[in-house]
Amino acid sequence: MIDIEKHPCFSKDAKGKYARVHLPVAPKCNIQCNYCKRDNDCVNESRPGVTSKVLSPEQALAYTIKLKEKMPHLSVVGIAGPGDPFANPVETMTTLRLIRKEFPEMILCLSSNGLNVAPYVDELAELKVSHVTITMNSLDPEVTKNIYSWVRLDKRGYVGIEGAKVLLEKQLEAIKMLKMYGITVKINTIVVPGINDHLVGGIAKSAKELGADLMNCIPLYPVAETPFENLEEPSPAMMKLIRAEISQHIKPMTHCARCRADAVGLLGKDDPEAAKLLNDIATMSVAVDESRPNVAVASHEGMLVNQHLGEADTLYIYKETPSGYRMVEQRRTPPSGTGNTRWEALGECLNDCRALLVGGIGPSPSSIIGRTGIKIVEMTGLIDDGLDAIYKGKSLKTVKKADVFRCGAECSGSGTGCG
Repeated sequence: MIDIEKHPCFSKDAKGKYARVHLPVAPKCNIQCNYCKRDNDCVNESRPGVTSKVLSPEQALAYTIKLKEKMPHLSVVGIAGPGDPFANPVETMTTLRLIRKEFPEMILCLSSNGLNVAPYVDELAELKVSHVTITMNSLDPEVTKNIYSWVRLDKRGYVGIEGAKVLLEKQLEAIKMLKMYGITVKINTIVVPGINDHLVGGIAKSAKELGADLMNCIPLYPVAETPFENLEEPSPAMMKLIRAEISQHIKPMTHCARCRADAVGLLGKDDPEAAKLLNDIATMSVAVDESRPNVAVASHEGMLVNQHLGEADTLYIYKETPSGYRMVEQRRTPPSGTGNTRWEALGECLNDCRALLVGGIGPSPSSIIGRTGIKIVEMTGLIDDGLDAIYKGKSLKTVKKADVFRCGAECSGSGTGCG
């Protein structure tokens, strides 16, 4: 049984007793807040969206193991960026699976804008993710549109009132689904004077009605080179009044430290030695399960990783040999039309593979196949580059996730996701 009183971000009594770590595995974001600038290699700035390094899921596990040895009181592993966990769902879910397997009693939590949470709630519950924070800054689309520059969902971009409506709809859906599974939900609201400060009480009332458990009102932190850089930070007096107002509706959080995406240690007292450990882990090659010799590749022609898994009738199976990489067979994928059973069967079919390289993949196959211990890599580019990343630990800096894949356009599906 997970003890929620050991979560320092949700329980003030735990603040000085239990440590937490934010694993920076999610660099991309699917919205652009007008107060946010995501930075790497910025060790002197303490705010959300900032990290010194970005880790792979395997590096994140190695980092957590080392931290737990150093900090026996480490009770919480969270993912809070530096982008959004669900703009990086493969990395996020892979990390959670690895951590849960290694640390069955660890509290797992996430902090998200809520836009793409809903497709993953079932698996979050299965992994016993017990705490999720949703940042909700307004319930009025006319106000929301002034807080965000753009919203991106399912490869489509939205701006203005349209983007605001999409974001709000998905946030409300996420909160309802999370509460269906009994997951503790905290609402974060960034208080922006002159924009949404007069609406925070209403957000608190609606959040409580949706089932949210507590609310954290965070004063705007004006960041240079953002649209809100010249706005004033709310005064302590204003924040005190706002917290008093929301307390009429929902339990307020009063000890927020505005943590970085790589925060580690006691809340408000990050461990200075952890920064060196993070840097060391980020530069090391973390081996995948070498007992599995092969790598599966979704490819149209056998030269590039360029096929969405949902449209792949066959996968190319590669292995490393003393003379280089060799394609050993083309393996048929299970027939479509069987829902999640297809992906369960594919996971069994690939039990000799340590990784699967794909141009695109839906939430269902990603979570189901990922549970079997197969590392999933979304990319486009030369197969050899992908194999170098798996077998030799080389960086995929020149290869990126396939932006060309849009669900329903590149395969025979209905556009509702692989399932």
